[in-house]
Amino acid sequence: QFQLVESGGGSVQPGGSLRLSCAASGFTLDDYAIGWFRQAPGKEREGVFCINNRGFTAWPLDSERFTISRDTAQNMVYLQMNNLRPEDTAVYYCAKGEFSACSSRYDAWGQGIQVTVSS
Repeated sequence: QFQLVESGGGSVQPGGSLRLSCAASGFTLDDYAIGWFRQAPGKEREGVFCINNRGFTAWPLDSERFTISRDTAQNMVYLQMNNLRPEDTAVYYCAKGEFSACSSRYDAWGQGIQVTVSS
């Protein structure tokens, strides 16, 4: 059974940083891509970043402020977010891709974690 659990969210002031973690189980990161997504109230879900099974990244929402990385030994994927803005406030999700490459198809999702950027 595929499972993903996000952690590391919370409240931060504008300009601050957060690192989100995604703990994956039931599969290995060497086989599948992982995507980060977010959904703000009243808005559609949008992709934030993706990392494929070989560690190559794709589709950054904001490559200057966001970084995706992974630890295959721990089966963890991280999303480092710097210089956060109020518009980054959303529930963030990690998801397992159906394929090894980044794509638009994901078949398992975490429960989501809240990120709030406010002064």
